[in-house]
Amino acid sequence: MSAINTMWVLLGAAMVYFMQAGFAMVETGFTRAKNAGNIIMKNMMDFCIGTPLYWFVGFGIMFGSTGKLFGTLDFFTRGDYSAILPDGVPMYAYLIFQTVFCATAATIVSGAMAERTKFISYCIYSAVISLVIYPISGHWIWGGGWLAQLGFHDFAGSTAVHMVGGVSALIGAKILGPRIGKYDSKGNSRAIPGHSLTLGALGVFILWFCWFGFNGCSTVSMEGDAIESASSIFVTTNLAAACATCTTMLYTWIRYKKPDISMTLNGSLAGLVAITAGCDLVTPAGAAIIGIVAGIAVVVAIEFVDKVLKIDDPVGAIGVHGCCGCLGTLLTGLFAKEIGVFYGGGFKFFGIQCLGVAAVILWVVVTMTIVFTVIDKTIGLRVSEREEIEGLDSTEHGLASAYADFAPTSFSGMPLTEPVTGTTPVEKAVPVEVKTTDKITASDVTLTKIEILTRQDKFEALKNAMNEIGVTGMTVTHVLGCGVQKGAREYYRGVPVDIQLLPKIQVEIVVAKVPVEEVVATAKKVLYTGHIGDGKIFIYDVKNAVKIRTGETGYDAMQGTDE
Repeated sequence: MSAINTMWVLLGAAMVYFMQAGFAMVETGFTRAKNAGNIIMKNMMDFCIGTPLYWFVGFGIMFGSTGKLFGTLDFFTRGDYSAILPDGVPMYAYLIFQTVFCATAATIVSGAMAERTKFISYCIYSAVISLVIYPISGHWIWGGGWLAQLGFHDFAGSTAVHMVGGVSALIGAKILGPRIGKYDSKGNSRAIPGHSLTLGALGVFILWFCWFGFNGCSTVSMEGDAIESASSIFVTTNLAAACATCTTMLYTWIRYKKPDISMTLNGSLAGLVAITAGCDLVTPAGAAIIGIVAGIAVVVAIEFVDKVLKIDDPVGAIGVHGCCGCLGTLLTGLFAKEIGVFYGGGFKFFGIQCLGVAAVILWVVVTMTIVFTVIDKTIGLRVSEREEIEGLDSTEHGLASAYADFAPTSFSGMPLTEPVTGTTPVEKAVPVEVKTTDKITASDVTLTKIEILTRQDKFEALKNAMNEIGVTGMTVTHVLGCGVQKGAREYYRGVPVDIQLLPKIQVEIVVAKVPVEEVVATAKKVLYTGHIGDGKIFIYDVKNAVKIRTGETGYDAMQGTDE
């Protein structure tokens, strides 16, 4: 046994496992908040379901023999695998390393089918991918099957992992259908922005970091030539991702007039997926070119899937993993040192790469079509319209919101004060003394509500100005909206957003003593900049006001308490 090789493989297994967190954050950020809990649950469960199934039979199917099409049915992985184990690496280390790769293939499907898939259906098709779909095609490529015997090269899984997941996502999203409101009556795509680009970006950073383990640790050794190979793989992996990111940013900047953030994040992942097949064979220059090609291809693919095929993929999984997984494998046939087309190796190796990609696509399309159709015709693949609109967090998991601070608070069974029973008059039940006076009350004085919508950065100045003229109370709300300017024209993932809602502050003031004209004049003076977007002031008559604590009404209810 080799301690350093074993540690390297176990480090890779841990890093690839942590990619689950990255995928979870990307998918959560690119979808709506009402489904965040469901996304997290799915990304947790596909790994937890796939792990025992891969141990039960998947590993044997993938590595049990060198048969052309199939390994063996070795239940609970009890056979002799010494012939396929890396030098100095024990069986269990290699088992966990391969298990986390299997889980990655299954989790890719989640994003494309997000926000409208039944949780039970997801668990079932995720299990089938880990149990049969991935192990069989994986055997062809990595287990000594017919593609491996031909010389097909997919070092860390552009095809074996990512394209399998991406093509499965394509079939599933097509059968499932688009989210409600994604396309109008004419078939035009509508933007449905995700709720948190921050989470999406965090997911990409996690995935980029973990990809060094995904690719680098696939050497399964840190001895001899593997030392230099692992170092080279780190460089090519990083270069492809960086070049793809820059390319996507510039391409969307030119195409949409502004650099698209979410698409640029997809560009990073596209570069990582594309380089995964040939990261050990290409030069840094080749890696940079692969990244550039992937950076453009991912945008074209996402737009094609959305606008032409009319397939709703909220996170771009089909473009990132399906398209760029395929593209990266084919480009390996062009840019691989010595055997690639551009290095004088002829077209034989490139032809084998094309054959392997086509065979895996055909395998996944046929099998996953059967799987999704059977699920759809039996227990159903999609949630009801009501459940989709309400959100899967509440309907599938009984969760009001994945964000506790925004969840409605329930005080059921937890009274804040002792309940009032019997017929006790309210003036005695409430511990307050109502001051009386001989003067005539001013309950019939006109009350006026002034509603001010303005820029967020003007609030402090407005608040101070209102305080100076004697306004003692106000209600402030953060809102989104736009006036006659219709907001700035924006694009989300290549789809124009019809009206861009801008962040504003809504300030509500009810006055009785302070003259309305003075409030309006003060607000105009403070808020004026001369530019579009300064805001508006609305003035309403208020019929009455009641102070709950004392029972005072009208003008009296609006006055503070004399101390």
